[in-house]
Order: sequence, then C-alpha cells, then structure tokens
Amino acid sequence: MRALLFGVEPDSWTPSDPTNPLMAGMVTTPMKLTEIDEPHPTRSDWVMAKTRLTGICGSDAKHVFQDFGEGNGDNPMNAFFTYPTVLGHEVVAEVVELGPDARGLEVGQRVVLNPWLTCGPRGIDPQCPSCQAGDLSLCHNFLHGRLAAGMHTGLSRDATGGFAEFLPAHDSMLIPIPDSIPDEVAVMADPFAVSLHSVTRHSPPPGGKAMVYGAGALGTCATAILRALHPDVEVLVVARFPAQAALARSLGATVIDPGKAGDLIEEIIAWSGGTLLPASGGGLPMAHPGGIDVVYDTVGTNETAEVAVRVLKARGTLVKSGVNAPGRWEWTPLYFKEISWVGSNAFGVEEVDGVRMHGIRHYLKMVEEGRIDISPMLTHTFRLEDWHSAFEALATQQDSGAIKVAFDFR
Repeated sequence: MRALLFGVEPDSWTPSDPTNPLMAGMVTTPMKLTEIDEPHPTRSDWVMAKTRLTGICGSDAKHVFQDFGEGNGDNPMNAFFTYPTVLGHEVVAEVVELGPDARGLEVGQRVVLNPWLTCGPRGIDPQCPSCQAGDLSLCHNFLHGRLAAGMHTGLSRDATGGFAEFLPAHDSMLIPIPDSIPDEVAVMADPFAVSLHSVTRHSPPPGGKAMVYGAGALGTCATAILRALHPDVEVLVVARFPAQAALARSLGATVIDPGKAGDLIEEIIAWSGGTLLPASGGGLPMAHPGGIDVVYDTVGTNETAEVAVRVLKARGTLVKSGVNAPGRWEWTPLYFKEISWVGSNAFGVEEVDGVRMHGIRHYLKMVEEGRIDISPMLTHTFRLEDWHSAFEALATQQDSGAIKVAFDFR
C-alpha cells in the first residue's frame, strides 16, 4: 500500500518559498511516499481499516515542519515514539478485515479512530488506574505491553497511522459513525474531543468571560463548545489569520488580531473590563484586577502564556492545550494573582450534561442533535501524493486560508 513513511531518508524536494521557515523545514523532513506492507491483523482482537479521510493535526505538522524550536533536546516525551512509522491519527475509515476475536465492529462499517494506545490495545490486564478512570491520555503503559512504545496511532512503529491507504487498530479504538454524518464532518472528531476535554475539565463560571487564544482547529472547536455548553459566557478569540477570524465570528465570538503583545493586552482589557496597570521599564502592562475568568491557550508559546496571565482575573485559570517549544516569559503575574496554570492533554471519557462517554462519541451525538456545526473548519483536502502541497497550505495560512487540511483517499 502507499504510505507516507516517517523516520526514513527523504527524497529531494525544493520548496516554492525557501524563505518560509516551515517550508524550509520540510526539505529535511525524514518522510517520503513509498510502498509498505498492508497492516493485516496480526493480533486476534485487532482489525484493518481502509482510510477515507485523515486530518493533519498540529502535532503532525510539527513533525513535518521540524518545528520544535531551539534547545528542546531534553523533552521527556522523546521516549514515547518509535520509528519508522506512518503519522496521522485524525482518521475516518472503513472496516475491511476483522481479527478472530475482534468485537463490536462489522466489515464495511464507517468509523472514527480513537488513537490512544492504552492498556486495552496493548493487551495489559488489569488496566492501569488512568484507563479504568477513562483518562486515556494518561495511561501508565505507553511503553509496555505487546506494542512498541508510542502514545497513539502514528507514534508507534506497530500502530501506523492514517497517512496511508490502510491502518491497523484494536477493536476498542474504532467508533462507528452514524449514517447521517458525512466523512467531512466526522473527521473533526479528534480535535473537537481535545478541546472538549479542556472546556469540560476547566469550565468558565456562569455569566463569565472566556478567551480562546488561537483560532486554528483547537481554538475553533473550543469556541464552538463554549457557545454550545455555556451560552451565557462571553467569548473573545485571538485569531491570527482572516479565515480563522471569519469562522470564529460566525460562531458568535468577538475576535481580535494578536498584533503586538502590549497593544493586545490593552485591547483585551478594553473588552473584558478591569484595571490596566502601566508598564514600567519598557515591559508589558498588566491588568489588576483583570476581567478574564479562563484563557484556553491553544497556541502554547511563551508570549501567549505571558499575555494570558497579565489579563486574567486573580485566581483565574490558564488552560494550556497548545504545544510549542519552551521559551522565557515573565511569570510574576502567575503567582501574584494566584493563577491556576493547568495542562490539558488530549481526551478520554468526558462528562457533558451529566453523561459520561468518550469525547468522540459526544461529538457525534452533538452533531446529530444539531448542537455543533464546525463543518466550515475543513478548508482543504489533498490526495496523498500531493502531500507537499497539503503542508504548504498550512505553512502559508495567511494566503491559503487553511484551517483544517486533510488527505482524501476516497
């Protein structure tokens, strides 16, 4: 089968704009389109699925752009990857082959991938406390069991991902899609579940003010979730690109451009209320008291953290779901205002309206009920052989208008 194999010597390629650092990073990306063996079930409770659509996650893009920043060599997550593998975990597929002990699925069924390689897929029994609690992204056994190390599909050499015509999966990793939901909507289930985890675990107070920092896939999903679950909360979105800003406005948010950090802080305070303390010595201003209850940081840079803590209320919450290279930032407001800075790692079993089930199942249910519509988020699709063009669209979002980009195998 055709696959984008990652962790190998790449073919030569010349970017259309070598001055774009993201495109320049693709020159040395250890990935190429090649033929590899189809992943027929080698474990009795696994299946093979035929890929229909695969979204490009921000983490996939970081791998392909080699966008990890300087001085990031001591990242402890390096132990959670094994190569060569095939990236891609935002997958809509069709079941084509069942292992003899696979349960709950039928050949021909359309499914969304739950990518976590937890105790169940790894054959570990009894399951760890995190898996028993439904905290799938915090499984204790990502390095153990019957699979090579890897947190989720696409990061383990034994669980190749959706940048290929077929992929393997444990029977518990595939969630059936209702007939009424098209592939183009179902493919957004993974980023939606990531933001659902952020919002449900760290909800804004009734009648409060929330800020979503970033308006890519995670930011768009967070905005939609806040409007659906907390209609009495005012939402401010910081959007970098015009297409992102237009979609955020259509979801009912007030939108501002990031601009310069100092100007951004002033604009946020003008919207949210609070008292702006003047900067001294050329530094950035700070609001005290501030007017924002919760910031959902889907970007995760040092600048987004620094702006967030300066505009939050005392004892407000900064939720970090975006991942970026570490960098210095002035975190005095973090302790001065007693702000809670919390990480939000992907998804598992979530509670919505008193109902606990997998975040992807919540998405499919809310789409069926008409409570969520993020279909405009999928802006571009490409064939697998055009993978350079797919990532160029993401590298040039100002011009391309790309938000969510996917590979189409249909």
